Amino acid sequence: MDPSEQDGNGVAEALPPPPPVPPNVTPIKAESDVDVKKVIRVPMARHGFGTKGNKVPILTNHFKVNVNKVDGQFFHYIVALFYEDGRPVDGKGIGWKVLDRVRETYVAELDGKGFAYDGEKTLFTVGALPRNKLEFTVVLEDVPSSRNNGNASLGEQGSPNESDRKCIKRPYQSKTYKVEISFAAKIPMQAITNALRGQESETSQEVLRVLDIILRQHAAKQGCLLVRQSFFHNDPKNFADVGGGDLGCRGFHSSFRTTQGGLSLNIDVSTTMIIQPGPVADFLVANQNVKDPFSVDWVKVKRVLKNLRVKTSPTNQEFKITGLSEKTYREQTFTLKQRGKEQDGEGAQTTEVTVYDYFVNQRNISLRYSTDLPCINVGKLKRPTYFPIEMCSLVSLQRYTKALSTFQRASLVEKSRQKPQERISVLSNALKINNYDAEPLLHACGVSINGNFTQVEGRVLPTPKLKVGNGEDMYARNGRWNFNNKRVADACKIERWVVLKFSARCDVRKLINDLIKVGDMKGVVCSSSSLCITGFKSLLVVLFFTFCLIL
Repeated sequence: MDPSEQDGNGVAEALPPPPPVPPNVTPIKAESDVDVKKVIRVPMARHGFGTKGNKVPILTNHFKVNVNKVDGQFFHYIVALFYEDGRPVDGKGIGWKVLDRVRETYVAELDGKGFAYDGEKTLFTVGALPRNKLEFTVVLEDVPSSRNNGNASLGEQGSPNESDRKCIKRPYQSKTYKVEISFAAKIPMQAITNALRGQESETSQEVLRVLDIILRQHAAKQGCLLVRQSFFHNDPKNFADVGGGDLGCRGFHSSFRTTQGGLSLNIDVSTTMIIQPGPVADFLVANQNVKDPFSVDWVKVKRVLKNLRVKTSPTNQEFKITGLSEKTYREQTFTLKQRGKEQDGEGAQTTEVTVYDYFVNQRNISLRYSTDLPCINVGKLKRPTYFPIEMCSLVSLQRYTKALSTFQRASLVEKSRQKPQERISVLSNALKINNYDAEPLLHACGVSINGNFTQVEGRVLPTPKLKVGNGEDMYARNGRWNFNNKRVADACKIERWVVLKFSARCDVRKLINDLIKVGDMKGVVCSSSSLCITGFKSLLVVLFFTFCLIL
């Protein structure tokens, strides 16, 4: 039939009839998408329990978790942040501040519900919010109290003096943000119980993810440095100097796990690298291993300090470093606005002054060693803001993400080592300090954590024995096997072998005889007809075999 022909309804046939099936062929039915079953992941089944060895009780770094409200649900929402002009917010870290302001400002609109926020685009609540889509507008201010303006000077009792009060006409540099929270999905808590029964699914993994996000948010409220599920407190006791101006910061990893004994909280020690907090000059001396700030390489300093955060004295204001001044503190100039009593900001007169003159003569701040050093720039390239290095201190808990030197790695391993009793003490204190039972979201979903280490049964296996030559058995002593005066159980004969000589001082003939003698002592027979290749030929042989391995 011609495919272009039409049937009685005027509809053209899309395809010609299928070809005939040969009599000796059995057609196979294709599976449709409906027939394909979704793969369900289940925990690996254990085939049994061992019996050898002496049974001993073992404490694990797991803490049993009880879930009382398995009939509840987590509600998943998508968070979108925008500036006032509609541009999406792409800055890291700002999401926490914006959502905290939403939590404080719109309590009634959120129906008094708390939420777990991951810092990016995901938010979870226990129970539903009043509407599937909520829109909020919040304003964040740069408050000049703990983060006040850099030009404020202190009078008696640490308060701004009269001249500073007149200058502070706009104490807040505010930004407006728009927040959209849209419903995405429901996650039943029953999935945890199903996972413990062996019916693990993607939903159970989502529940564990929600619980882990609650842990992260709990640590963020305490001012911890967050590195995925590892949390680091700002406690000098946890810092270990590894050289180069870098510190090893000890913290802990915390996450929920499904085990054969039920749901548990796994806590373990963790270490990350941070920049040495404190005066910038001290960090530079340690970083470049010099005796004083006047000996540092300022080209390297500009690279090292870029984007680090500092606090300036005496105002205790926090800034991000953008660069260094081209001239020294005594010579660097900037434009200072002179404001009279009846002049506003637009009509103010300007004058060029040096950074030294401003801080020493106008702010009455005397400095000891910054005169001949560059200033730190915390402003923009076109509108710089300069501070003497002596007035700047690096903020604590700033991660160091570059490669460590060999010495630093060895020092970090040595100082991170802990004995079992010390490790038990550290993990117990970590659980007490975090006080997870006081977390409202965990309490709302009925999660409580036992404060005792989970005890399991272990076995000390007998030391394995080795079979050596002459049918002898060799046993370990003090954790090692001594192979002296022993022969191998199944020796072989080496017919052809080659010695490559790279050193002109090596006595090759003596080396060959010694190898034959040692092999004979262990039962290995080495043929005396060996080949010695010396000089440049040995290098060619190595390159040839390397090329063969690559191919």
